[in-house]
Amino acid sequence: MDIIVAIIIGGAAGWLAGKMMKSKSEGIVWNILLGIVGGFAGSWLFGIFGFGGEGGSWIGSLVTGTLGAIILIFLNRKLFKR
Repeated sequence: MDIIVAIIIGGAAGWLAGKMMKSKSEGIVWNILLGIVGGFAGSWLFGIFGFGGEGGSWIGSLVTGTLGAIILIFLNRKLFKR
């Protein structure tokens, strides 16, 4: 059940990151996928710096996923010149 919640929160984070980055060319499905991956990457990265917490709230997960997705959208644009 936790993986389903992570996918839903990651999808919402990707959508939110797409809106914040004004990402129209990548598409909503791509942004949702970046949100899911960004959630995992963001929680890993924040864990390295000591900001990760055990059993965090869904709002914290949404913020982490959104920040991770924003970073991934930025890197995607820079690497593939979009």
